[in-house]
Amino acid sequence: MKRFITILTLALLLLPMNLINAAEGGSQSQEAAKGVSLSQRADSAYTADNFALAEQLYQQAAAEEGTSSTLFYNLGNTYYRQGQLGRAILYYERALKLDPANEDARTNLAFVNSKIIDEPGDRGSVMTKLMDKTVAQARSNTWSWLALGAFTLLLVGALTYVFASNVALRKVSFFGGLCMLGVTIAFVILALVGARKAESTTSAIIVAPSTQLSTSPRVPKDKSEQAILLHEGTRVEILDSVATPGDSLNPMWLDVSVDNTHRAWISATDVERI
Repeated sequence: MKRFITILTLALLLLPMNLINAAEGGSQSQEAAKGVSLSQRADSAYTADNFALAEQLYQQAAAEEGTSSTLFYNLGNTYYRQGQLGRAILYYERALKLDPANEDARTNLAFVNSKIIDEPGDRGSVMTKLMDKTVAQARSNTWSWLALGAFTLLLVGALTYVFASNVALRKVSFFGGLCMLGVTIAFVILALVGARKAESTTSAIIVAPSTQLSTSPRVPKDKSEQAILLHEGTRVEILDSVATPGDSLNPMWLDVSVDNTHRAWISATDVERI
């Protein structure tokens, strides 16, 4: 009998943690008491392929422990594993908004974008796309520090030009200072644009499986009011909004731009802002 009890005890102790969590809801509080963070518990749930639980824990961690690029990236992964491509793209975009240098999020975003149905046309001008691509290489704070570094070199060049007696050195410092002036201005512009993009809330992702856009801020009454059919994962830019208190299902409509040639109204319930 004692041998049986010993074997049973060892078997219970060797049960995987995810199985214990599934069997006993109270184990989560036990983990918290041991100092295991919500993010760590979410990581464990994700590793155990319990993506619904991982999503729940990551969302709880975002609310209680604060957001981060890594946390949003992990949420994007959980939504992708659950087949929710729209929300996966949404959280990869949020991860990149917090940290444009998050290459894992950028790679996964490109991968999931290749799987969505819609293929919008060109967005913005060539210069706008080039600026966005450049700004996305680093955080706005990084561009600010680079601007400060370039400005320091500019000052060094200016002081060298004023106080140096060697003609060749003065020429080098003068033209070098001019170059640093241009570099400083460029970095300042990138820092300002990056900060503006980080604070912007005009970009949104369609999270509904599909949605019919309308030519007016209401559900299309007939085909003449149907603008374009879009699916989850498509990115839109919000231009304006109109509240519709009389419509309980769609209390607000958004005027959005899909690309350079398509603009229409979409129900606010079908999208989430990045």
